[in-house]
Amino acid sequence: MKLKVFFRFILGVLVILAISLGIFYLVMSPPLEELGLMALFLAITALVSSMAGYLAYSLGWIALTPSLKWGLMGIYALSSVLTFFNVWYSASQMFLSDHDLLLAIVLLVFAGGMAMALGYFLSSTLIERIDLLKKAAGNLAKGNLETRVSVTGRDEVAALAQSFNQMASQLQAADEKQRELERLRTDLIAWVSHDLQTPLASIRAILEALYDGVVEEPETVKRYLNTAQRDVRSLSALIDDLFQMAQLDAGGIPLEIAEASLSDLISDTLESFSELAARQGIALEGSAENNVDPVSMDTQRIGRVLNNLIGNALRYTPAGGRVEVQARRANGGVEVIVCDSGEGIRAEDLPSIFESFYRGEKSRSRATGGAGLGLAIARGIVRAHGGEIRVESQPGDTRFLFTIP
Repeated sequence: MKLKVFFRFILGVLVILAISLGIFYLVMSPPLEELGLMALFLAITALVSSMAGYLAYSLGWIALTPSLKWGLMGIYALSSVLTFFNVWYSASQMFLSDHDLLLAIVLLVFAGGMAMALGYFLSSTLIERIDLLKKAAGNLAKGNLETRVSVTGRDEVAALAQSFNQMASQLQAADEKQRELERLRTDLIAWVSHDLQTPLASIRAILEALYDGVVEEPETVKRYLNTAQRDVRSLSALIDDLFQMAQLDAGGIPLEIAEASLSDLISDTLESFSELAARQGIALEGSAENNVDPVSMDTQRIGRVLNNLIGNALRYTPAGGRVEVQARRANGGVEVIVCDSGEGIRAEDLPSIFESFYRGEKSRSRATGGAGLGLAIARGIVRAHGGEIRVESQPGDTRFLFTIP
């Protein structure tokens, strides 16, 4: 990097030297002897100036100053001294009158002083903008993530201010996301505690009743055992969900990819929900295009996705409604659509519907079951296959669509 800057500096000096000699020749029309002498004078002064400038640069002189303002003033001073030396040396070789030489020296001192004063005045604006960035960075470090700086101009400092504002916005969004995640994790403890406590209390009461002989009639005993079995299945499903989420949080879930029939998987899944749909008075249908199969997938995992989506659809579809599953070839892969005629998902819930532990006020409530993990697990499985999942919803028509490459 330093070598590149050095070559640029040398090129600039050579260009300035050539332009100066060209102007001297055009304006003065000197004989070749005087032109050669002028070229020698300018070359000597350019060499001395270049050595002094490069020495200051290579030593990192400006980085050693206590502040940028004093560093810039040092640059102005060095430039003024070098300018004074260049003109003084050339003038001392050309002026025959000591009076004219002294007058030139006075004018050079005045011009150098004015250049430093003007440089100090103009650099103050730059320093003020940098100070604003410094104060904003300090506020950001103290935790004030709403800190922003005004962007003025189109230079590098303005670009830095824009980058700072973008960084602050990203940090604020990340902080809000983290706070939301912490809140959801806290809620998860309450939700899981409730979902574990209720079936466990029921199982405990049933076992105590059976152990104490309170219930002896065979039909009543059978009913109690059926209730305990249902509670055990509920506990098993919840624990399975938590295990799946732990795998996803740990970096993914292991897949056993093989070519299989997606249409058969859909048919089997619909069959497993047919009795529940009939009890709820919901029409459950499914179809798959002829060219869908075979599909490279983990059959058990994709089956889990279908179970979660169809189970949700049945849960939020009223009696007399409809749930339909479709599969088709699309974009070089397979697209599966699970749609229902339920009340739909609120617009404010849609961006977060696939987040872990998220429950919309209507779309996922404790009364209707679940710890807010089903859709998050479905998204994790689909993404593990290299696909994507999304949702489209309006009252009377909710569609979950996922693809398998």
